Amino acid sequence: MAKEKKLVEAITSMEEDFAQWYTNVVKKAELIDYTSVKGCMVIKPAGYALWENIQHELDTRFKASGVENVYLPMFIPESLLQKEKDHVEGFAPEVAWVTHGGMEPLQERLCVRPTSETLFCDFYANEIHSYRDLPKVYNQWCSVVRWEKTTRPFLRSREFLWQEGHTAHATAEEAQERTIQILNIYADFCEEVLAIPVIKGRKTDKEKFAGAEATYTIEALMHDGKALQSGTSHNFGDGFAKAFGIQYADKDNTLKYVHQTSWGISTRIIGAIIMVHGDNSGLVLPPRIAPTQVMVIPIRQQQEGVLDAANEVKDALASAGLRVKLDDSEKSPGWKFSEQEMRGIPVRIELGPKDIEAGQAVIVRRDTREKITAAIAELPQKVAEVLSLMQSEMLERARAHREKHTYTAATKEEFITIANNKPGFIKAMWCGSRECEEEIKEKLAVTSRCMPFEQEQISDTCVCCGKPAKKMVYWGKAY
Repeated sequence: MAKEKKLVEAITSMEEDFAQWYTNVVKKAELIDYTSVKGCMVIKPAGYALWENIQHELDTRFKASGVENVYLPMFIPESLLQKEKDHVEGFAPEVAWVTHGGMEPLQERLCVRPTSETLFCDFYANEIHSYRDLPKVYNQWCSVVRWEKTTRPFLRSREFLWQEGHTAHATAEEAQERTIQILNIYADFCEEVLAIPVIKGRKTDKEKFAGAEATYTIEALMHDGKALQSGTSHNFGDGFAKAFGIQYADKDNTLKYVHQTSWGISTRIIGAIIMVHGDNSGLVLPPRIAPTQVMVIPIRQQQEGVLDAANEVKDALASAGLRVKLDDSEKSPGWKFSEQEMRGIPVRIELGPKDIEAGQAVIVRRDTREKITAAIAELPQKVAEVLSLMQSEMLERARAHREKHTYTAATKEEFITIANNKPGFIKAMWCGSRECEEEIKEKLAVTSRCMPFEQEQISDTCVCCGKPAKKMVYWGKAY
């Protein structure tokens, strides 16, 4: 028993120290490992399998909306980066530079891709000539490098994986339509697949992407009451097009600038899965994204017929389209249970000699620990029902947690009290001035998360300065 307890005891409880709990989980669940490259991580098979499922789900949705995948270089010449002033200023502190090729100094420094707007613009300037060439709706799956000072697995690392879409359109209306379409794809994916409810809205000018005309975001609330920006979609207007000379001949034979968008979601979303659904026993993975949905655990497997029956159950579940594994290791059942819970596998099936004799097995949900007895012959159907119910209930629990930790502040005093004492989202009115936004951040360590599409009139005045309010904003402390 001492050995069986050790796996869970190694996790600091989230109530005691949420940051340490998070670090313990990503390590103990074997999602990542640290490396000799400071600020970078090894994504281990369990973690990468999650990313593969995320890729598959998103890629399917992208392609259904007309997106095509491409791949561009990871190096950007400094002169290219300098073409868009706001963009280069926004990324300058995070850029890593290549200065030598072998032993020879380069004539021009190369930036290691922090994002690929400039490369796509350079490409589009040569690719687009006529209205017949539009739209260009491209995406690439790649890694990027940003020289972060403070790093944490998945949430903020110097190299991370993501997808970045870059599109070019004939009109401002088409670009705006694509910007919102992708934001909705992200939101639907998070809610339907990851069981993470999100707030959709527009970033303030202070928080928008460097060089963008407008940035839209999905914001999720973690278990500790902090917000996580989970995906962004940017409308660039024609600013980048003018900087890079991306023009096309329209039907009336006049030259016009294209209108562009950019959008991305990264491995940071794995951090969201952990922090929204995890508990003090480890990961809790939503069934739709879990690499392994079911773990079959034989009890007293040394007895004749037990392993054979367990394999038959595994094969039946696999034939029903479920992602299933069998743990036939020599570890004790208690240790196997703890391991399955640590890894967040949604369902385990316990099957021992008495169960086989009775023609039944026990289904155990990872999220609620509920035990359900079912006939062996009915397991494929019953497990599928349990997984479907678990998926929807995980979303509802996460939504209920968000609602419970979303507060409304009508006055400055209310805002300060909530910010200092109640972790979560704060809904409050804002006058639109950057000065108020910066004052709130400086004094309370709270930032604007987004101006939600669904606006409410909480009061008529700004929660900071008391002047007439323009927008209701979601505020919060964030990762």
